[in-house]
Amino acid sequence: MASDVDPRMLTLIGELGIKTTQSNKEVVTSSDMVWIAVKPHIVVPVLTEVSTVISRKNLLVSIAAGVKITTIEKSLPENQRVVRVMPNTPALVQSGASVFTCAEGTMDSDCSIVSELLSSVGLCDEIKEDLMDAVTGLSGSGPAYVFAAIDAMADGGVKMGLPRDLAIKLAAQTVKGAAEMVLKTGKHPAQLKDEVCSPAGTTIAAMHLLEKAAFRASLIDAVEAATNRSKELGKN
Repeated sequence: MASDVDPRMLTLIGELGIKTTQSNKEVVTSSDMVWIAVKPHIVVPVLTEVSTVISRKNLLVSIAAGVKITTIEKSLPENQRVVRVMPNTPALVQSGASVFTCAEGTMDSDCSIVSELLSSVGLCDEIKEDLMDAVTGLSGSGPAYVFAAIDAMADGGVKMGLPRDLAIKLAAQTVKGAAEMVLKTGKHPAQLKDEVCSPAGTTIAAMHLLEKAAFRASLIDAVEAATNRSKELGKN
């Protein structure tokens, strides 16, 4: 069962065969596992609303960026079972990268079932909560960086004469293939990069330009900026 304040969203959810309601309390009383999938600033008001009906029989899983477990627990009955998760959008195509951390009140089976669910849509790891903001900056926000890179690569292909649809397809497949090589070969990305760069070739010429444009530094800065923003959200 799912709830939402937007009737249009409820219609879309209903089309997936999921029972819907506009009552958050009804979701809690009808579910063993409750997922909090709202914007960070809405988490506490939602939890406050359902605090009178939630109990230890409910496992609460939050995917709100920046919202710490302690913040969640303050709005709930004592010793509530809480798991904090940071997934990313490629989970929609079974290629997600997710991490989770369990509160002290959780049972071993809680961690296992969350891990099993997240692993069904991609990679999943359990981490300490103090790493969650960095994960948000890297893999949580990371798909947007990669989409921007694919878009730019495709634009480059179009500039050089390729049809738009072919350019996008080639750019996306190149990113996908390169990622698979990193995951499956176990080689460091720098080594794989060097293996593509032949002496005086086309790739090293392109890499030289990317270095002058601060390509690597920009990505590092992007991860840092998203991480810091996640920390800010946790303070609000």
